[in-house]
Amino acid sequence: MSNITASEVSKLRKMTGAGMMDCKKALQESNGDFDKAIEIIRKKGQAVANKRADREATEGVVLAKINKDGNKAATIVLNCETDFVAKNDNFIAFADSILQLALAKTPANLTELKALKLDNVSVEEKITEQVGIIGEKLDLSYYSSISAPSVISYIHPGNKLASAVGFNKPGVEIQVAKDIAMQVAAMNPVAVDKENVSAEIIEKEMEIGRDQARQQGKPENIIEKIAEGKLNKYFKENTLLNQAFVKDNKKTIKQYLQEQDKELTVTEFTRYGLDS
Repeated sequence: MSNITASEVSKLRKMTGAGMMDCKKALQESNGDFDKAIEIIRKKGQAVANKRADREATEGVVLAKINKDGNKAATIVLNCETDFVAKNDNFIAFADSILQLALAKTPANLTELKALKLDNVSVEEKITEQVGIIGEKLDLSYYSSISAPSVISYIHPGNKLASAVGFNKPGVEIQVAKDIAMQVAAMNPVAVDKENVSAEIIEKEMEIGRDQARQQGKPENIIEKIAEGKLNKYFKENTLLNQAFVKDNKKTIKQYLQEQDKELTVTEFTRYGLDS
């Protein structure tokens, strides 16, 4: 067994993020070979991952960020088992490193993100490695990105909820953009405008409206009109541009944006919350 020095242990710890004792054991087992030691740590992660595969990873962090040009945003969710780990600075930093990679490479989907290289191994392998270090099941469960002339992101305190919003014009005033991102986070709209609501949602809401009208004993010849009225109310409450502005419910989001610029509007948004 090689005589492992403290500096070697420290070097391996910086390379992997593993604990001091795990690094020392890995170096002893590999006779001081760093590549083999890293492989030992990764194999430990796989073993722990296999043991914890049936565990539920429902805690974690939701992070969103924009690029330096302000025209692209990415959002990721990294799950873990406990809130204790979710609040750990190293865990949050690891999640942020995945987010930075996603923002730089703009993969098309979650599968492509997991296949990207992070520290010379795939993101998926890196997550498995961290399982061995942290001792909990981890899961990269969500990824999305948006591009627009101007983009803003918002992370609600606690890292459990994040939103990102794209606008049709560059240079949107930061407070205005942030107001809209916070509106999305708070009010959870289903679409930008009523034209963007899916046919499935529309039919579902119409059917709910019909059922409610029949239960109230309304005449059959006005059932459809009542359902349409309820659908319009749904659009008003659940589409971003038609929602009441949370900071001033006397105006809609569309009116608030048009006060800034008659042509300013939202092109798309994303929102993810661990509890919603």
